[in-house]
Amino acid sequence: MSGGRSLVMQRTIVTPGERERFIERARQRREHYTSRRCRYWVFEETELSGAFIEFAESDDVAALAAALAGAPEPVIDPARLYKEVEL
Repeated sequence: MSGGRSLVMQRTIVTPGERERFIERARQRREHYTSRRCRYWVFEETELSGAFIEFAESDDVAALAAALAGAPEPVIDPARLYKEVEL
């Protein structure tokens, strides 16, 4: 894999009783990704509490692939990396 800005995303739905646990695990994932030169964001759907989408992104596709390989919780489909398109 060559360099270039890339990202991976994942949707997750949790029950109200699991929401705080999910948030805590997301904090741990953020620590993991940021320590490996990646950025990590979580968004919650405005009309459906507990419906999240997570993004991990890096300016280097190899760094993101390595971060995914060592992630504390694997992404559902780590092979599905998206690379920024030059416009």
